[in-house]
Amino acid sequence: MAKPVITVVGSINMDLVTIASRFPSQGETILGEEFHLIPGGKGANQAVAAARLGADVHMIGAVGADAFGTELLRSLEREGVHIDNVKPVTDKGTGIASITISEQDNRIIVVPGANHALRPEDIDRCEEMIAKSDVCVLQLEIPLSVVERAVFLAKKHGVRVILNPAPAQPLPQKLIEQVDFLTPNEHERDIIFEQVDADAFADKVIVTEGARGVTIRKDGKQMLIPGFRVPVVDTTGAGDTFNGALAVALSKGMSLEEACLFANAAAALSVTKLGAQGGMPTEEEVEKFLQEKEGCSS
Repeated sequence: MAKPVITVVGSINMDLVTIASRFPSQGETILGEEFHLIPGGKGANQAVAAARLGADVHMIGAVGADAFGTELLRSLEREGVHIDNVKPVTDKGTGIASITISEQDNRIIVVPGANHALRPEDIDRCEEMIAKSDVCVLQLEIPLSVVERAVFLAKKHGVRVILNPAPAQPLPQKLIEQVDFLTPNEHERDIIFEQVDADAFADKVIVTEGARGVTIRKDGKQMLIPGFRVPVVDTTGAGDTFNGALAVALSKGMSLEEACLFANAAAALSVTKLGAQGGMPTEEEVEKFLQEKEGCSS
């Protein structure tokens, strides 16, 4: 079987990760335990997740002309992600995310930098590549105008679209109408549907709920696709792993329920190691994990 072809349009960041025994209170200084520089960005994370699961992945994004940008491009190449359409930017630094990890949770501040230098015309230059894709995956760490253009071109060519609406913002109804699947968490769902009737689009909304799993609507009823409980080291990349895995699973012809279960398993494995990309599993690891869980339940 040919590899699924997935185009990811999104952010590329360097994650500045601090691990501490607890989160500081407002105005408080505490001592941390560890510090790491780790490749990240929601777009790059989802691209790496899909590549590790066996897809042929093309990345559209932007990095600065600095050491972080150089290292991030090398990292994507090592993962097998095509970077021909990553735009070099000279007047802005590479995007960064400051992440504090504690108490099996995280708090994140993103500085977009070069990610916000991406323009709709950059997407136009990639139309042929988007047209050849099985799925186009997007997030909201890049300008909304870029997301809208990518969705328009994908739908023009009959390509499925997954939009992970994070960081959350209210979305135009026309954009929601065009995408095939939206993958918010519960908080993000409330924000993106502030000005739009959520019930009208319930069939395309996949609500992620951490270890509990994800909720979809089937035959007019809410359905929970259960998640998996595992030892947690770092939850930073779980949502991105889910989205990359969902794209791969749907590209391979799985039903929505099957694809969500596969993606839940991939996300569970991802939180067992440090770093957004550090624990992202291979296809073989996900299949083995699912087989073991099925064996335990039988």
